Amino acid sequence: MSTVTVNGKVMQTTHQTLELLINELALSQGRFAVEVDGELVPKSQLNQFAIQDGMIIEVVQAVGGG
Repeated sequence: MSTVTVNGKVMQTTHQTLELLINELALSQGRFAVEVDGELVPKSQLNQFAIQDGMIIEVVQAVGGG
């Protein structure tokens, strides 16, 4: 089990990849971007990006408007 911070909230997870974690948290809806420890992670790499203890993950949803 890993302890990570997602959008400012500390949580524990048994998930092995970012894709599984953000899907479970329903953060992968619509247009979004993922940053880990200050670095942008391409969506194409989310299913391969291994979760490690202590990671700081930010998931940002794009909001349309005019």
